[in-house]
Amino acid sequence: MRQNITDKTLANLKPAPAGKRYEIMDVRPPGFGVRVGSQKGRATFFLKTRYPGSPINPKTGYANPTRRTLGDYPVMSLAEARGKAEDWLRLIAEGVDPGELERRQRATVEAQQANTFAAMAEDYIRHRERSRRNRRAKDDAREIRNWLIPELGNKPVTEVTRDDVRRVVRKIADRPAPYLAHCVFGHARTMFNWAIDSGGYGLETSPCDRLKPAAIIGEKAPRDRVLSDDEIVALSRAAERLGNPFGPMFALLLLTGQRKGEVSGARWREFHPELVRLLRERAKTGEPVEWSRVDDAVKLWTVPPERFKSDAQHLVPLSDEACRVIEAVPHFTQGDYLFSTNFGEKPVSGFSKAKARLDRRMTRTLKAIARKRGAIADIDLPPFVIHDIRRTVRTGMASLRIPDVVAETIIGHGRRGVQRVYDQHRYVEEMREAMDLWAGRLRDLTRPAPTNVIKLTGGGHG
Repeated sequence: MRQNITDKTLANLKPAPAGKRYEIMDVRPPGFGVRVGSQKGRATFFLKTRYPGSPINPKTGYANPTRRTLGDYPVMSLAEARGKAEDWLRLIAEGVDPGELERRQRATVEAQQANTFAAMAEDYIRHRERSRRNRRAKDDAREIRNWLIPELGNKPVTEVTRDDVRRVVRKIADRPAPYLAHCVFGHARTMFNWAIDSGGYGLETSPCDRLKPAAIIGEKAPRDRVLSDDEIVALSRAAERLGNPFGPMFALLLLTGQRKGEVSGARWREFHPELVRLLRERAKTGEPVEWSRVDDAVKLWTVPPERFKSDAQHLVPLSDEACRVIEAVPHFTQGDYLFSTNFGEKPVSGFSKAKARLDRRMTRTLKAIARKRGAIADIDLPPFVIHDIRRTVRTGMASLRIPDVVAETIIGHGRRGVQRVYDQHRYVEEMREAMDLWAGRLRDLTRPAPTNVIKLTGGGHG
């Protein structure tokens, strides 16, 4: 049948007999029609014509007309179906197969969806997690997922612009959080460069090129926060009151000067076997270990290369005070991690909440110290981050006149240049002496001798 199809025509279509179907051809455009099935309301728009690339009929010398679906009524309106049919006819007149064109367009859209910034970012995170040197992989992933993916995630990676990156970074800097803004910009720059090198994302240039973080955020000032003596006392006392796992973790950070990830991820297998045996024996008997009688060689912690920044084994001699901290940590049978909230199966997490608790306890102690001295007790703890504890240890060792090469080796700063090549001395004994000196300094601060006791400094007979 051929007739002028209208919206009323479509609304009044009768279903075909069971197992049958019929067609109504429109008067315009040529080859446009609607096919009606046996289900009520089931109607499909189509275009019947000779499509480019179709097989040639040897008898006629032309391709046979074929029918292709345009869309279903009423999801597609009559006007939309007619417009699509007219577009197809124009393409066919130019020798273009509209079906093939649509397939290519769909493939492009799907590729763009697969290559969104979020997809690229997750690929980059997985790459970082597989890397051997993945010490900051979890922190980097958290910052990328918290700040970059929510802002840029749905955009095709090839459409992310300099303005997009600038907007995200400035938004963080305006919180204000300039240090975080510098970190997030660094993640974006590294990710885009990685995507270009990796290929497969359609990127030829990075939107971070020629962006100057100093112009967007301001100069990245190096952190110089060091805890005062009173703050060291407050930290030590707060760590005692926090309990396991964060209390011992903060105490070990202060005693050793190691990085947060190295301490929080410590495992029993990293400590000297005899040290672990002594601690397990102590757990059974309840008798404290007399650490002064334990061989120094046993009081040793070895951070493996995969958890150390310089991708090398790192030795940490332990003072008696550090051993006592470890002695108070419970042994779990399910897992190997020292500091854990799930029986040693995974290392501790949730540092921001633990740090907030630490700050509150430190503030109370600082106010108590001020009251004892008759000073104004309405004081606040100046902000500091966990990494500042490490700087405090390094500064304290300098004040004790510990040689720089020893102090730098303790905190894991690798030697450079000629020294790195020719100086292969491990400085274990020197580090042990330095650790004992630092532990003594902390002991003097946190448990000072009574004022009526004279401290003998040695030297001479009288």
